[in-house]
Amino acid sequence: MSEKEDFSNIPFGPLGIIALPGCEELARKIDNYLVSWRAERDSEHKNSIAFFGYMRDSYLMNIDFPRFGTGEGKAVIHNSVRGYDIYIVCDMFNHGVKFKMYGEWVTMCPDAHYANLKRAISAIGGKARRITVIMPMLYEGRQHKRSSRESLDCADFLQELCNRMGVDNVITFDAHDARVQNAIPLSGFENVQPVYQMIKALVNNVSDLNIDKNHLMVISPDEGGMSRCIYYATVLGIELGMFYKRRDFSVIVNGRNPIIAHEFLGANVEGKDVIIVDDMISSGDSMIEVARKLKELKAKRIFICSAFGLFCNGLDTFDNAYETRLIDRVFTTNLVYRTPELREREWYTEVDMSKYVSLIIDTLNHDTSISKLLDPSDRINALLEKKGYR
Repeated sequence: MSEKEDFSNIPFGPLGIIALPGCEELARKIDNYLVSWRAERDSEHKNSIAFFGYMRDSYLMNIDFPRFGTGEGKAVIHNSVRGYDIYIVCDMFNHGVKFKMYGEWVTMCPDAHYANLKRAISAIGGKARRITVIMPMLYEGRQHKRSSRESLDCADFLQELCNRMGVDNVITFDAHDARVQNAIPLSGFENVQPVYQMIKALVNNVSDLNIDKNHLMVISPDEGGMSRCIYYATVLGIELGMFYKRRDFSVIVNGRNPIIAHEFLGANVEGKDVIIVDDMISSGDSMIEVARKLKELKAKRIFICSAFGLFCNGLDTFDNAYETRLIDRVFTTNLVYRTPELREREWYTEVDMSKYVSLIIDTLNHDTSISKLLDPSDRINALLEKKGYR
């Protein structure tokens, strides 16, 4: 062994990526980046015993999730996982995956996806050196606090994975409330923000965008999203506004107090382009109502940036909003399932996060800090300077 050989960047363990059903496309993109980077970076170490087994043609594990006729399922891994550093990529909200139960096709719900996650961990059987779950949209993330006699599902599932099933780290994106990590204080929990990728998609797809206080504002659709909007406004150097939801606390509809009105707090939006930033688009009704209020305040163009585009009630509301010039463009990531119909819409732009996730996996696999990856301010400033906004 050569005395000049440097072992400081040896991976923590052989890398293995498990894609749960519905995540195959994202996992393939991640795998392609990792294979390409490592082939280029480590070519000089091909004959080194230190790197034996760490460079492969693919890091995807061969795993199946067969179902019995009753709908019961299991996970079967066809590779050895002993000593591996395993990363499980999952999408708890992929309603495009179906399975047969009693001869009928059944759409997988979040609970079914979570059962598959546990099956994959069970199939590993404690043989992996480390298990990291990459769950972009946190399962039961909106059921994170108790306001009456109700379940605390998000905290429960985190404790089940980390305290009972041996998961070492959980990586999520734009958590509804990142304080839920307090449920697993002795395990790793990273809440990653897709700010750089959103801004990059925005400047690449809106050619005549003016990023300054006189032409652009960031708007939070509610008080809960103010922290992420403060970051956007700070790195872009523009004004910030907020809507708060006035609710009727004397009535409960579908488990929630209905919204009476959206009230605006902030500077004058007249003649300015507006970026509405939120963690998710569920039905989209609140987002469209905020856009309507901004148009009444004489805002110019309205761009919506949301990490997760669920569109639970379909696309008609957004089709109508686009046709009536209420909104101009919607940006969501590819971290959750997007229907083929959504991806074809003229008003929709997909923000690809696969390279970013690959960087996180590659860095963690080499057991080095991801702090610089989690703070994108330098990259944002470099991007804006390159595009002529600085």
